[in-house]
Amino acid sequence: MARSYVHEARKRVGPKKHRIRPIIERLAAEHQDATIALKFRSDLELLVAVMLSAQTTDVNVNRVTPALFAKYPRPEDYLAVQQEELERDIYATGFFRQKAKSLRGTMKLLIEEFDGEVPRTIDELLRFPGVARKTANVVAAELGTPQGIVVDTHVRRLSQRLGFTRQEDPVKVERDLIRLVPREDWGRFPHLLIWHGRRVCIARNPQCGRCVINDLCPASRV
Repeated sequence: MARSYVHEARKRVGPKKHRIRPIIERLAAEHQDATIALKFRSDLELLVAVMLSAQTTDVNVNRVTPALFAKYPRPEDYLAVQQEELERDIYATGFFRQKAKSLRGTMKLLIEEFDGEVPRTIDELLRFPGVARKTANVVAAELGTPQGIVVDTHVRRLSQRLGFTRQEDPVKVERDLIRLVPREDWGRFPHLLIWHGRRVCIARNPQCGRCVINDLCPASRV
């Protein structure tokens, strides 16, 4: 019965390849302020903030980073203190021991192989300890060279509701989205879904009645 309902709903809204552009356009008009929530002023600060954001909220990271960035403006500064001191400085972001170890390993590699400059390719970013594909995708996109699509819990959840993917694994979700989303939209697409997920398509109580894409969504309750 459920499968029949989903099939009928997808027939009602049309194929996903025909829906993707109007969905992006409407969400872009609705969420004009959709951008990364982390605060940073340099490539290095971006990399550090994204690494610290694992398993915690952007709000929490933004509370920690002003003092952190003032104390550690250069890669060398993260290596000039004992790991225990860095752990104390990032304690509030959680998993502080592993994060401190990853940060120090990243700064060492950054200095030795990249002259202190944050690289822009996914393959290079993935070489840093503690940098998985999601982190690499975020950094590359924010530096203006998106090479994939960031998949967090909002992106996965909304992509499933919109009928763009049936996958649960983020790598497989990204693979489906890359085939569907126009390349020029790879950078902004995740932000649009994230902000729409926070403001309208809330996990437990989706606000379908005020959703600008409800006629294009197979999960719409309207």
